[in-house]
Amino acid sequence: MSENLKTIRELAEELGVSKTAINKKVSDKERKQWFSKNGNRFLINENGQKAIKSMFLDGYENQKPETENSERQQESKTENLRNDDNINYVRDIINYQNAQIEDLKETKAQQFKQLNQMQNLLDQQQRLALQDKKMLEEYKAEIKDLKALTTQTQSSTDEQGSVNEQSDVEEPNHPETAKSKKWWRFGK
Repeated sequence: MSENLKTIRELAEELGVSKTAINKKVSDKERKQWFSKNGNRFLINENGQKAIKSMFLDGYENQKPETENSERQQESKTENLRNDDNINYVRDIINYQNAQIEDLKETKAQQFKQLNQMQNLLDQQQRLALQDKKMLEEYKAEIKDLKALTTQTQSSTDEQGSVNEQSDVEEPNHPETAKSKKWWRFGK
């Protein structure tokens, strides 16, 4: 094996083309003659290297300007078709995004309405709580007044009761005053 073997990658770098370009130029019959496999690599013998080099060099030298123009025209047509497809694709994306924007605007408006309703409900709740607090204070004041009245009436009844006791002591024979005395004592 005194032959100078190169991998497809090495030959592609030397020619300035891709590995795929070399694989496309070489037919299956030529591949069997020139390629040998060593592990994961395909190695190309010297005859194959020369033939592949000539394929690429002849391909570049033999191209006529007319074929270049026709190829350019075909490429420009395909580019125009690609551009049209891209434009349509971009338009579709823009339409979809516009639809999303409209949907988000509607959602935002609904959420704003809900927020306003919640604020109104919160204001109502605060007003009701304030009214309840005022009413509670009024009730407390009324209860305080009632307690003051009841304590005054109790103190006046206590005074009357003590006066009655003194009168009972002086008049023990009076049965009516004894009954009233028991009655008031029972209420205490």
